[in-house]
Amino acid sequence: MGGFFGVASKEDCVFDLFFGTDYHSHLGTRRAGMAVYDDKKGFDRAIHNIENAPFRTKFDKDVNTMHGTYGIGCISDYEPQPLIVRSHHGTYAIETVGKINNTDKIVEQVFRSGHSHFLEMSGGDINATELVAAIINQKENLVDGIRYAQEIIDGSMTILLMTAKGIYAARDRMGRTPVALGKKEDAYCISFESFAYLNLGYTGERELGPGEVVIVTPEGVHTLAAPGKDMKICTFLWVYYGYPSSSYEGISVEKMRYNCGSLLAKRDDAQPDIVAGVPDSGTPHAIGYSNESGIPFSRPFIKYTPTWPRSFMPTIQSQRNLIAKMKLIPVHDLIQDKSLLLIDDSIVRGTQLRETTEFLYQSGAKEVHIRPACPPLLYGCKYLNFSRSTSEMDLITRRVLKDLEREGRFTRLEAYSDPETEEYGEMLERIRKQLNFTSLRYHRLDDMMESVGIERCKLCTYCWDGKE
Repeated sequence: MGGFFGVASKEDCVFDLFFGTDYHSHLGTRRAGMAVYDDKKGFDRAIHNIENAPFRTKFDKDVNTMHGTYGIGCISDYEPQPLIVRSHHGTYAIETVGKINNTDKIVEQVFRSGHSHFLEMSGGDINATELVAAIINQKENLVDGIRYAQEIIDGSMTILLMTAKGIYAARDRMGRTPVALGKKEDAYCISFESFAYLNLGYTGERELGPGEVVIVTPEGVHTLAAPGKDMKICTFLWVYYGYPSSSYEGISVEKMRYNCGSLLAKRDDAQPDIVAGVPDSGTPHAIGYSNESGIPFSRPFIKYTPTWPRSFMPTIQSQRNLIAKMKLIPVHDLIQDKSLLLIDDSIVRGTQLRETTEFLYQSGAKEVHIRPACPPLLYGCKYLNFSRSTSEMDLITRRVLKDLEREGRFTRLEAYSDPETEEYGEMLERIRKQLNFTSLRYHRLDDMMESVGIERCKLCTYCWDGKE
């Protein structure tokens, strides 16, 4: 996906920018960049590939040479950014988080408006951030350009744009991703993750509303476009992507995951010896389950994190599987002859969880009960560049339904998202058998919404129920 951090300060901001951006490393493992503005030196930028080394290592030298009172940085899962752009608006740096589904249509429209060319990335794709800049540049001022981009993009788009006068921050039109503001003496910051600025001395100021556009300077935050009333923030941020110490719309990620586990336990009748979470995101869900059920929480395997990156990121499935296997170190005394209930944040392809289950059986487990912390994923995300699947047929649910279709038994897709239907029950049983679980029970959508605790109409649940 991606994350961002920006600083507007009366003093040099590079230290804050460096560590604030680094705190978003859990949101991507491919590209990262920082851009700064200094009254004397103008704009400066550094971009590095972070696939084989962490952000801090790659930018360690840059942080000692870059200087500026304004700065923006990002972790990107795909395109190189931030970009420095020269246009009739002057020079500015820009970075984005989002997804553009109608790229070809917009590119054609931009060409008709007089834009001459785009630089292609490897694979022939156009850098989405460059495309957003081209859209912005069609309007007479930056605010109109930003709002125009949010209007015509099918998908989502959150933008940080830095000029010599301040940093423009614009949250996606439907608020699918967060934008938090922090404040300390003589400085303000803009952050995807609300925890990223706390250790840097900032206190939380507020969150931007859906579609809101502000300009941030060392003196304050000025709203240039008021927030809209409708919101569809991504629920998966709480379930999986968000860092435990973050909060969105005032709702703690860690507390939401405890709530998830608790509601899972209330509907369950399994009697395992221990409850465990697939590290790391499954762990708080498991704690919530354990607290509610009274079944002891344990760590039957430990995740080795010093050198292994996030397992779903490699593009080759065999690499993902290998990394997932190599990261988990068994604690045999906690597995041998035990019945385990294991909670993962979700089941996407199912390949890694199947290997984890086999791993536990080989280590002496009697039973492995699986409880995903969200409902079955049935639809690919239309709104954010999640790396968890490249097509809907990557989803184990869709592969099972394809098998049913071949047997002449597939009916309405909606029936397989309703936990009260026979179709839903058959889908789960087939997944259980394929992945060799002792039992399988997913979190219900209504319970997951309750776990978040904000109005359902404000949450995006498209990947589970297909509703926009």
